[in-house]
Amino acid sequence: MKVFSLAVVLSPPGQNSTILSSATDLSSFSFYQRGSVGEFMSFFVRTIAERTPQGQRQSVQENTYTAHVYNRGGAEQLAGVIVTDQEYPVRPAFSLLTKLLDDFIAKVPQSSYSTPAVISFPEINTYLEKYQDPRQADAIMKVQQELDETKIVLHKTIESVLQRGEKINDLVDRSNNLSMQSKMFYKTAKKQNACCVIM
Repeated sequence: MKVFSLAVVLSPPGQNSTILSSATDLSSFSFYQRGSVGEFMSFFVRTIAERTPQGQRQSVQENTYTAHVYNRGGAEQLAGVIVTDQEYPVRPAFSLLTKLLDDFIAKVPQSSYSTPAVISFPEINTYLEKYQDPRQADAIMKVQQELDETKIVLHKTIESVLQRGEKINDLVDRSNNLSMQSKMFYKTAKKQNACCVIM
């Protein structure tokens, strides 16, 4: 998963868009390709921002790249664009764009939008670095990863019990803590699951 470009774009309806602030990570390209790739990213960002209606989000694929766009619209007429590889998940991308635009509006006065060269917004580089790993940046993905790791540990624990020669059926039969009704429920459920597995 890789984030190649992140940009805040002034995108008034029916007019050409202007990149107000951007950051790129082109380290995965050769030195000789970086200039051309950078130009392509800027073109891609402006074009996608112009063609996304205000108040909407969309994802557009081009070759091995995916651009996620959030055209916030409103009085500021700003859009956020992130260009990633195709493996990058959608939810963290749009979460980043929302945070990026909120931060940009809070720190950059609207009066400076007409002269992008004077806009200083170094936070965009921090966002680009932080969101290279979407699991660290997105709390829900982080929790999901932790749950997946817990499932693996539990699965290994059950396998280790079975490797010692014990069978779960024998444990259920010998258990004094289970009522006869619970033991019957377990056996019935196991038979039904076995039926479904065969199908």
